[in-house]
Amino acid sequence: MTASMIEVSHLGKRYGSNQVLRDVSLSVDKGQVVALIGPSGSGKSTLLRCLNLLIVPDEGTVRVGEQSLAFQGAATRLPKDAVLAGFRARTGMVFQHFNLFPHMTVLGNVMEGPVTVLRQPKAQAAAKALVLLGKVGLQDKADARPDQLSGGQKQRVAIARALAMEPQVMLFDEVTSALDPELVGEVLRVIKVLAEEGMTMLLVTHEMAFAREVADRVAFMRDGVIVECGPARQVIDAPAEAATRAFLSRFHEGRPASA
Repeated sequence: MTASMIEVSHLGKRYGSNQVLRDVSLSVDKGQVVALIGPSGSGKSTLLRCLNLLIVPDEGTVRVGEQSLAFQGAATRLPKDAVLAGFRARTGMVFQHFNLFPHMTVLGNVMEGPVTVLRQPKAQAAAKALVLLGKVGLQDKADARPDQLSGGQKQRVAIARALAMEPQVMLFDEVTSALDPELVGEVLRVIKVLAEEGMTMLLVTHEMAFAREVADRVAFMRDGVIVECGPARQVIDAPAEAATRAFLSRFHEGRPASA
């Protein structure tokens, strides 16, 4: 059994003539936190979506845990729905926008996946959902509707919902970028607790102070390529590549940290 929980090898994705990912390879060890940084349009979010097949790569391989999938353009054959659902269930994903079901309570949102996908009894799913809501500090909001919550609270519910599927890894796609600045910290604190508990995580973020503190490694992407990858503090404090230095210079020039 390999130590890496996520293994991406020679991944490529294009839309027409636009090559979004170019021969991307990256590994994330079990219990490790890797932050993806870089300018908008560099391929960070596309890479995350390829990991749970919201986007199907054109070439390369993706492995999460022990299950690996290979991609060969038009010749790629995705597995059957049940296998595909199982693969996606291994990768809990939280998006920039919360995507909560507006007609359900907070408890119902967190229960939905375990009941419908994992076929858990409702009583079992409800008990587990309450524990997870407690973990993100929202057990008292179990009966609230999403429109009664702040943006930070909605995002914490989204994290609890993803955790309810018992994923092997968590993927976070700029989960604080749609939040008011005063709400960012409450979401980052939840992610930090998950890191301390040993959850394997890959996160796209513009919160450099947070990435420096919480991530084990940082990968800088530009133009669909991983330009530099290394220990978080080394990459953020003393990047080796000129492109990384240029990108980080605006953060080092006094941008306030939200972590």
